[in-house]
Amino acid sequence: MTSTDQTFLLASGYSTADQAGIRAFLFDESTGALTARGSFAGINAPSFLIIHPNKQWLYAVSETGQSSHGAFGEVWAFQVEREPFRLQPLNRQTSRGDWPCHLQLDGTGRWLMTTNYGTGSAAIYPLLPDGSLGDMSDFVQHAGRGPNVERQEGPHAHSSIFVPDNRFVIIADLGIDQLVIYEFDGTAGKLLQHSTARSQPGAGPRHLVFHPNATWFYAANELASTVTFYAYDAVQGLLIERQSFPTIPPDSPENIVADIHLSANAERLYVSNRGHNSIAVFDVNGDGSLSLVSIPASGGNWPRNFALSSNGGFVLVANEYSNEICVLPCLEGREALGAPVSRSAVTGASCIQFA
Repeated sequence: MTSTDQTFLLASGYSTADQAGIRAFLFDESTGALTARGSFAGINAPSFLIIHPNKQWLYAVSETGQSSHGAFGEVWAFQVEREPFRLQPLNRQTSRGDWPCHLQLDGTGRWLMTTNYGTGSAAIYPLLPDGSLGDMSDFVQHAGRGPNVERQEGPHAHSSIFVPDNRFVIIADLGIDQLVIYEFDGTAGKLLQHSTARSQPGAGPRHLVFHPNATWFYAANELASTVTFYAYDAVQGLLIERQSFPTIPPDSPENIVADIHLSANAERLYVSNRGHNSIAVFDVNGDGSLSLVSIPASGGNWPRNFALSSNGGFVLVANEYSNEICVLPCLEGREALGAPVSRSAVTGASCIQFA
């Protein structure tokens, strides 16, 4: 085995500050094996991570809130050292809201956005030359509700994505069934609401992905267990809904959707199902529409986020309730994914990021 077979990755979950909330692994691209390389404790509920393109800086949410921890959530910045593994905290900033659950970098790698699920808001920060977080440059607060009285009693901003040319950022708000599009000022780090795409009532949009052609866009809808295909008009900054597809069979038990990713060649789309405990796999057709391939098991309980290996050979799934990462081989044809070839323990597993 050569060193090129080994890929460094970080995983995190819903742990307490006295537990190892962020763990480092080496991933074998040829066999799917995971080798533990170290861990970091000291942060509450680091449920989502993002690694800067320079591979030296890591950012993590601390998904806390006033009702659960007596204070707003936070965003942390770290310097990453690999051999031996060490995370050096740089600084942290308040998210000014409850339960920040997602992070996204803009196309220049100079700005970081977080979304606050609990209070339905989003904040953006500049990254300073040493990788630390500058003071919040802008903050937006959503309002409204949806038809699901238990889950949509108010806004719940769940994730964001910068469009390929960096002119806009799209925020998925599960609580109000909207994809809210903001103009993005990449000089000042400011947001100006531009347009809105409304999902089907009660759909609950959660996570988002662009096709590499920059005109096809997909949203994973948590509450309806569907994925929606949109056409994106880059000139106007608009999303036009084309089709929605179920991610579970019609006779399935209660389920909520989590994450969404495209394969490296963008020929397949994957969506994780919590409850059904599966990964829905779709072929991407020549017009951007989707065709269901199969819905294989996730290898564990409550698949939250997942990641695809760079060579397209494996899907690594963060199964939150079984406290583990499961590595599933990608297969040709309708089988789509095989049984786990390896497993590694991660408390409350929720996020996997290749580095």
